[in-house]
Parts: sequence; C-alpha cells; structure tokens
Amino acid sequence: MPGPAFTPAAELSGRFYVAVVRPLLAGRPHAAALLGGGSDVLGHDTPRSTDHGWGPRLLVLLDDPREVPACRELIDARLPEHFAGWPTRFGWDDVAPRHHVEVTTLADWLTGFLGVDASAGMSTLDWLLTPQQRLLGVVAGRVHADDSGSLRAVRESLRWYPDQLERWFLACQWHRIAQEEAFVARTAEVGDEVGSAVVAARLVRDLMRLALLLDRQYAPYSKWLGTAFAAMTHPDDLPGHLTDAVHAPDDAGRESALADAYRALAHRQNARGLVAPLHPAITAYHRRPAQVLMADRFAEAIRASIADPGLRSLPLLGSVDQAVDSADILSDPVRYRRLAALYGDLRT
Repeated sequence: MPGPAFTPAAELSGRFYVAVVRPLLAGRPHAAALLGGGSDVLGHDTPRSTDHGWGPRLLVLLDDPREVPACRELIDARLPEHFAGWPTRFGWDDVAPRHHVEVTTLADWLTGFLGVDASAGMSTLDWLLTPQQRLLGVVAGRVHADDSGSLRAVRESLRWYPDQLERWFLACQWHRIAQEEAFVARTAEVGDEVGSAVVAARLVRDLMRLALLLDRQYAPYSKWLGTAFAAMTHPDDLPGHLTDAVHAPDDAGRESALADAYRALAHRQNARGLVAPLHPAITAYHRRPAQVLMADRFAEAIRASIADPGLRSLPLLGSVDQAVDSADILSDPVRYRRLAALYGDLRT
C-alpha cells in the first residue's frame, strides 16, 4: 500500500511544529528549526529519502534551561502517533524507533553538534576544527520560530569564515592542488592510466571545493558536493571543463581539460581582489612535460596577505576537512576536536 505523498522535510517539519509541537510549548520562549545532519537540512531530500528513517523531525531550543526536562516529558507523552500520514516515532538501521523532537538549549545543542558553543564566539582553533558540513547543519536549515533572536544571531555569526581564515583556507586549497597537478602526466608516463585518471578525479574534487570557497559557500559532504557545485553560477563553463577531465580517455585530454579549469579558477581568484592578480599561465612542470598552473604561486600570494601571526606560522594543512577525509571523524565532534594537536601553539 503506497504511503502518503512526499512532502519536503523542511515543510513537513514546519507544519508539524505549528500544528502539534508549538501548542505543547504553552508560551515558553523558544526557537524551533530543522537543523543538524541529514540531506533534509540541506534541502536535498526527495521521495527516495522516505525509504530510510523518515518522518517529522524538529529541534526545539528553550530559552530557559530549567524548563527542558518538563518540556521533554510533556512532548514525549502528548505527541500523536502519526502526523500527515507519517509515524512520529521511527528508527533506522540500529536506531530504535523513537520520536525526533529534540528539546534542549541553544548552547547545549551547539556544543553537541559542533563541539563548541558558537553562541559564545568561535576562536581561530574552533574554526579550524569544525568541518564545513557541520557549519552547514547550523546555517542551512529551516527556522520555524526564534523568539529571542539568539538562533538567528549565531547563524549569522557562522554564515562564513572571518577574513583571515578565509584567506588561509584558500591558500591551503591551492596548495592541495599544487601537490598533485603534475601527477596526471607522470603516472601516465609510466603506463599507469588508472592512476592518472584517479589523480585527475582527485583534482576535480579539489577544484570543486576551491570554487565553493571562492564563492563563499561551505562544501557539503561528498554525496551533495556535486549538487552544491552545480547550483553555483558558472559563466566560465567550469563544470564542462571538470566533466571533460573526468571523462577524458587519456592523460593528454585530462591535462587539457584541467588546464582550462585551472585558468577559470585563477580568473575567479583574481576577480575576488584578495591579492594582486596573478597570470593564469599553464606551463611545463620544471623540466618535465606535465602541463600545470604551478598553483603554489596562488597559495603563497594569499598566504603572504595574511596578517594573523598564528595562521602565518602554520603549515598549509587547512581546516580539519581539508586535512582529513574520514566520515567517521568528520561526523563526530569528540573525534575531530582531538585533532587540535595538528595546529600546535594555537591550542594555547
């Protein structure tokens, strides 16, 4: 028997809040939103999403922490079994069925989700240790109510990186590209076509993330990286160049397409005006025939524009999700904050 018609989670959550949860709050000052992890927070849910842990979901942030226990008990006791045809208590995989109305305070939720209470401010180290996907979980979701304005204030404070950090992350991303841009040709030179294709694909991913950084947008995790990239404005046909690089049958085609992509992103950086324009010339890699941008020119130019002595002293490791690629780390604040040692003296 078919289930109810698909409703995007943000809309379902809003209707659920207005019809069911808000009356139970009995005038308590609060915020209510669909935030946190999941495709639905990013607005990428589709009918396919409903086959796995689907139903009305809501985050309730009370202004008075003393009211949290009683409010949790009330909601647990008074929620209906279904809303709009969907069960209000549901589970998935090893998650037992339960309702998904989380009641807490803004400070406690931020600490649990990000690993830091961002409403009290973010240090340089906090920014370095917080993955972009986690920041998106705060700034990209749908807010249904915000009585005190505190949630709106913290979302605005997290909307994008401070200037010095933005510059450092851009330098680190260019440095990542510089580390591998010559390998597309070198791997093919020894007969490793698969290796050449893999390196090209890695560079495509890094170029997509660079494009998002230059456009001042956080990059989601891998499932939605292409979707976020496709939603950008691309007057320079960057998506076409990257598609050509992925599908090219040989290293010459990969290098040609990547060269077009390098030039496009070099022009985008120059247009940002962060540093003096650099020539987007494609050249041989020293005395080798590989065709490269010599991307560290861009990394070093941006790094030289950074005034913050702490950032200037660091190796170009990047944010935690530029340095680490494990979902099991990047999805767990306790784990990723243990990587503070990567940033040396910034810990103090």
